[in-house]
Amino acid sequence: MVSTRMQKRIALRRKLHIRPTLTHSKSVKRSSIVMDTFLYIHLLKLRLEAAQKDYLNLMKHFLKPKVQEVKVEKNNEGGFAVSVTCEKEGDTLVSVLEAFEEMGLHIVEARVSCNDLFAMEATAVPQNQVAMDVRDVTQAIIKATEKHQQFGTKGMN
Repeated sequence: MVSTRMQKRIALRRKLHIRPTLTHSKSVKRSSIVMDTFLYIHLLKLRLEAAQKDYLNLMKHFLKPKVQEVKVEKNNEGGFAVSVTCEKEGDTLVSVLEAFEEMGLHIVEARVSCNDLFAMEATAVPQNQVAMDVRDVTQAIIKATEKHQQFGTKGMN
């Protein structure tokens, strides 16, 4: 009969022969195999965490409804009353203000909120007496807000 000590030694050797295949270890030393095992487990944990982050980002992106609402009305003074509500991404305010500037509109009054969503209510008047249509102003603001929703925070640097 083989002693229990020998049985334990044989069982340990079998385990040590199996572990290199599981951990992709090239070593035959017990301590090296153990270290390679810990390293392999750590790498697997990092991969799992990265996969979970990617999954959560995808779920946020696909499950979160895209909110975008732009209302432009002409007021009595020849200006426009503008209301914008959209996702809060990057420098949306800067893009909207640049759109106003490109169209030649001067902002007389504005209120902006960036809590959960980007929201802006503004009164704008043309700087020069160029006739502008509500549709043109609406399209310019939609384009400015969509620019950030496509490119995110890294967008237009």
